[in-house]
Amino acid sequence: MNSPTGNTAHSDAPLPHPLPQLDVLPDAPEAAGTPSAEPLTPVGKKYIWLMVLAQFGVFVAFITPLAISLAIRLSQLAPGREEYLGYITGAGAFAVMLTAPFLGVASDRTRTRLGRRRPFMIGGMILGIISLVVMAVAPTVLVLGAGWILAQLGWGQVLSNLQISTADRLPESQRGKVAGLTGFATQVAPVVGVVLAGSFTTNNLLLFLVPGALGVLLTLLFVFLVHEKDSRGNTFEEKLNLGRLLRKYLYNPKQYPDFSWNWLGRFLFYFGLTLNTTFTAFFFASRLGVSVTEVAGIIAILSMAGILATTAGAIGGGFISDKLRRRRAFVFGSGIIFGAGAIVMAFATDMPMLAAGSLLGALGIGAFSAVDQALLLDVLPERDTDAGRFMGITGFATSIPQSIAPLIAPLFLAVGVTAGGEKNYVLLYIIAAACTFFGGLVVLRIRSVR
Repeated sequence: MNSPTGNTAHSDAPLPHPLPQLDVLPDAPEAAGTPSAEPLTPVGKKYIWLMVLAQFGVFVAFITPLAISLAIRLSQLAPGREEYLGYITGAGAFAVMLTAPFLGVASDRTRTRLGRRRPFMIGGMILGIISLVVMAVAPTVLVLGAGWILAQLGWGQVLSNLQISTADRLPESQRGKVAGLTGFATQVAPVVGVVLAGSFTTNNLLLFLVPGALGVLLTLLFVFLVHEKDSRGNTFEEKLNLGRLLRKYLYNPKQYPDFSWNWLGRFLFYFGLTLNTTFTAFFFASRLGVSVTEVAGIIAILSMAGILATTAGAIGGGFISDKLRRRRAFVFGSGIIFGAGAIVMAFATDMPMLAAGSLLGALGIGAFSAVDQALLLDVLPERDTDAGRFMGITGFATSIPQSIAPLIAPLFLAVGVTAGGEKNYVLLYIIAAACTFFGGLVVLRIRSVR
């Protein structure tokens, strides 16, 4: 959850058989303004696989705490107060929401020998490792929350600039393919992270730092081995002051309607996804009658079983959407599939039903993460000058749900709480399903991309 003039990086040897170009309707209102000033040539295999590995590493380091490590630390610091997890994750997402466009603009305008994107990746990794240490040794819930905010800012910048790099370099014919591969990698990464974390549940430092070390290693491979053009000679028509910077947080939706529909679809999908996943560890523990610590192994096993579904959704959806030159139908279908999985889980009372719902969810997430990312790159405005800015604005579509949904979720959980304290996960998961369905539906309003 992506090229200023004169800064198109030199790619490796191009792939021998680029996939066909995506059809653009001739009367589309955005068709003329969306492409880069210069045609983008296909990137080589080296760039693609290093990008896949880097995003995989970032997600291992960054999503593992969200998947299990934060829940384990919270159960140690504040037993029985799982609602704090929503407050922590919401605060982290809110911090990203406030800073993402500013950091995107800063990335666009950075002038260094290393280029524009790599300095932010390096700085983000350093801050990310610090954040993992803070969470591992946090003596209070407040410090744990501060650590998660640092993690969102640090690892979030690494991921953001990797995605902006794809906006800088990928032609339309490769966007679905690369989004499919990275989408698959980023969905498998939490599984690997949970498995790693499950081996260190009694050692808080290793619980956070082992996944983090893998993230650093794989991101450094991209930083060192992928060339980015020296940006010290870049010039800009207007000087950036506070007023112009604040205005870059906004744009006119009527000027870029297709980008706006994609933004809204992503917002709704991630709102439902966040409702569904924030309390996964507590939900499984409640339904299966085990402790939160014990559920780590169960989630790891179930997540590993979902790899095939994620592969089918991400790689299948990405590759086929390029081949058929269609995006919208795949995004719509992914919303339906994920919603169906959420409904199954809502009424699950045993492991087989939980597994079935989880597999459907994995298929839906995989397809959405790949094809919607390709669709975003297809409709991204002003790619030649403001790719970082609009990727930052796109980040609102994930950071706002991630900040609001965890705060709202406890209200749904509290509706009709039983005398034994059983929370209303049924209502929470039904609402999550409705959000993802409408998230796929609104994308059908896009007109410049099929």
